[in-house]
Amino acid sequence: MKSIYHKYKPHYNENLNLAIPVVISQLGHTLVQTSDTIIVGHFAGTISLAAVSLANSIFIITLVIGIGISYGITPLIAQHNGRNNYVECGRLLSNSLFINVITGIILFVFTLFGSIYLLDHLHQTPAVVKEARPFLLLLGLSMIPMLVFNTFKQFAEGLGFTRQAMSISVWGNLFNICLGIVLVKGMFGISPMGVRGVGYSTLADRCIMATVMGLYVFKSANFKMYLRTFALKNIDRLRCIQLLRIGGPVALQYTFEISAFSAAAIVIGTIGYHEQAAHQVAINLASMTYMMASGLSAAAAIKSGNYFGSNEHEKLRHSAISSYHIVLAFMCITAAVFTIFNHLLPWIFTSDSIVIDIAAQLIIIAAFFQLFDGAQVVGLGILRGMGDVNIPTIITFLAYWVVGLPVGYLLGLKLNLGVKGVWYGLVLGLMVSAILLFFRFQFISKKHRDKTVLIKAQD
Repeated sequence: MKSIYHKYKPHYNENLNLAIPVVISQLGHTLVQTSDTIIVGHFAGTISLAAVSLANSIFIITLVIGIGISYGITPLIAQHNGRNNYVECGRLLSNSLFINVITGIILFVFTLFGSIYLLDHLHQTPAVVKEARPFLLLLGLSMIPMLVFNTFKQFAEGLGFTRQAMSISVWGNLFNICLGIVLVKGMFGISPMGVRGVGYSTLADRCIMATVMGLYVFKSANFKMYLRTFALKNIDRLRCIQLLRIGGPVALQYTFEISAFSAAAIVIGTIGYHEQAAHQVAINLASMTYMMASGLSAAAAIKSGNYFGSNEHEKLRHSAISSYHIVLAFMCITAAVFTIFNHLLPWIFTSDSIVIDIAAQLIIIAAFFQLFDGAQVVGLGILRGMGDVNIPTIITFLAYWVVGLPVGYLLGLKLNLGVKGVWYGLVLGLMVSAILLFFRFQFISKKHRDKTVLIKAQD
């Protein structure tokens, strides 16, 4: 163990310094939904909490599509920065901003139709649907500023500047919590808005975050040499295709995983609204640890992109393996926390004793899948940094939609294991994804390393 530690120690330090701000920033996406859940659970009741679960289970799909597409710029920026090709970075930012604004508008339109037509055909409790509809609409509208924020965030992070997005995310979430409580509860002369209140607070929060992040990128001296080629005239079809070739598969990877959990929420909603509310509580906790692992994954993608761009494939492997070590150690800690405090953690979200009892059981299952969840998301990040996105997309589809969700449906509804049976299937999907992605990383990284060694030997 000591020799392994000394072998990877330089990469541990580098990856953690880069990752910690990204972890906090990534956590911001989930904390918006988590704070909404906490506020509604305590100030609006169980029906409203189930409404948040229903709306989020639909909106999360559009959210991860947007996040995935906006991610297309990060590995490209990291690779070009590794080659000192600063001119191309500004051109990529122009095209990424264009793509993400258009994507945000399209996703809002889909959410609009979803709130009007889809909710009525999911066999959910009518009272839950009534409260979910306006909340879902406001979340959809917030996609546009969120993707503008993400454009500048991913650009800055691709260049190694990670702390500013972290700070903006922290302050944005504090603002969202304060405004959400005021609007949901009804304070300072404002009438109580219930679920709609957290929708308005989320929209306002994301508009402010987009504005501040954009101003930071354009005003900071750190980016002047990269922004010389940032202009509308540099938007072109080839660069848009280049960004979408990475962002599109990444969006699908996120979508296959998250949509499986969303479909699970809808399946659970047919069992009962207490089970649906408990699922929302447990999945919020699991999502927090997932997004923190996703921050480690983003840092791993940046480092692997840098090393891939400079053809340092042995360093790439060492950096990637150290990222695996870090995420597994972190997820062991979160698994222990979930196991020890499984009956206490649900109280953060609700005081409904029935919901708490069900959620406590689900949190134990969540503790079990922590290692698989962390390993698979870091594996995806490493492969993205190397530009390998198509095969991992197929792996995520097979893991969640061919294995995880069907097994969960069979165990939960057909074999009458209920909500726990659905979650057992999701655990299996995460395990399959983690194992296959690790084998893919080993195959691709060794192939590139051996090719580089052969070329140097020939020279």
